[in-house]
Amino acid sequence: QVQLVESGGGLVQAGGSLRLSCLASGRPFSSYAMGWFRQAPGKEREFAAAIRWSGGITLYADSVKGRFTISRDSAKNTVYLQMNSLKPEDTAVYYCAADSAGYWRFGRNKDDYEDWGQGTQVTVSS
Repeated sequence: QVQLVESGGGLVQAGGSLRLSCLASGRPFSSYAMGWFRQAPGKEREFAAAIRWSGGITLYADSVKGRFTISRDSAKNTVYLQMNSLKPEDTAVYYCAADSAGYWRFGRNKDDYEDWGQGTQVTVSS
């Protein structure tokens, strides 16, 4: 059973930076893709970024491209989301997610991700 634990959220002013971490445990992750999704109040959960564990290929939503960077540290079983130039519209609960078949289907569809963390709040003030 995969467990995902996020950390690193908080309150930051517009233009600032935060780094989210997701500690993953329970399986070997070589066939996995790991994603970051976010959900603002009253809105659907949306894709932000993903990384294929093997090879490190990345994928970004247009809304975060150029500002966010996803990475992983295989030795620590941890996925990061570095968020720069934050905007008030980035305010949301951010979730880490794991897709066990992500090596092959690697994508933005939240329904492909079977395991989810509890989420961490990011609030960007204007």
